[in-house]
Amino acid sequence: MTLDEVLYPAVEPLRSGRLAVSGLHDLYWETCGHPQGIPALFLHGGPGAGISPKSRRYFDPARYHVVLFDQRGAGQSTPLGETRENTTELLIQDIEHLREMLGIERWLVFGGSWGSTLSLAYAQAHPERCLGLVLRGIWLVSDEEIDWWLHGVRNFFPREWEAFAGHLPEAERGDLLAAYSRRLESADPAVYTPAARAWSRYEGSCLHLLPNPETADAFTEDAIALGIGRLEAHYFRHKAFLRPNQLLDNMARIRHLPGFIVHGRYDVICPVRYAHALADAWPGVDLRIVPDAGHSSYEPGIAAALVDATNRFARDGRF
Repeated sequence: MTLDEVLYPAVEPLRSGRLAVSGLHDLYWETCGHPQGIPALFLHGGPGAGISPKSRRYFDPARYHVVLFDQRGAGQSTPLGETRENTTELLIQDIEHLREMLGIERWLVFGGSWGSTLSLAYAQAHPERCLGLVLRGIWLVSDEEIDWWLHGVRNFFPREWEAFAGHLPEAERGDLLAAYSRRLESADPAVYTPAARAWSRYEGSCLHLLPNPETADAFTEDAIALGIGRLEAHYFRHKAFLRPNQLLDNMARIRHLPGFIVHGRYDVICPVRYAHALADAWPGVDLRIVPDAGHSSYEPGIAAALVDATNRFARDGRF
């Protein structure tokens, strides 16, 4: 089974445009599929990863009207990598601004990794605007999850972690997040660019069950690395601007919504225990653990489960 066998064929946007959400930030957005189809919102990961043409392909274009956008500081939104005026609350406001602009009353919310975090935070803030949630690679923003990303991944990807930590002088490796943040927030491209590349390569090297050098190389491209490096460190440092345990504590607000969770059994970016924790707080959710997958939504087993979820929702209105 290949990715192209699993996903829907490539489609072009129906509409695209830019949305000024502040005096600083300008967002890129697009829609695809059937204009009278089921509204769906695609929230990308990272933070800072941005959307791609493949992001459109998890939905039947004959049955869905899909809205995709690059969050503040990501992808084609500008300024790239900007951390000022960039918080979870503001991203939620951006989603509502986009929904109102497009005249959508309610939509299916689809997000993976950081996109799962933002999906939960948005749905808990605006449950009346959600038809349901399709989530992948759960990240709940606990201290343990952040520490695992910074340190624990080395148990599975030791050389990749050594390259990540080795970008810093030995004297600064006691606090990787602080040391990287200083460099990533520098005004000097000679300082922040190599730091962003090192941070982003580390993530890109660990996404798949089987190593994928092409993904690692793609993550060092400046258009990707700057968004991922700066924004991930920014959101890590601020615990995603959420209270401790906020997403689990607020599950009562969305327990009535149909939900689907898919998670790779060998996901080392976002360990599978957090998918189980979310499922335990969400009676009736459909939890699918893919036994031969890591973190990436482009692994065929994960992609197949996501497509199955959107197909089932289009058919039955539930999972």
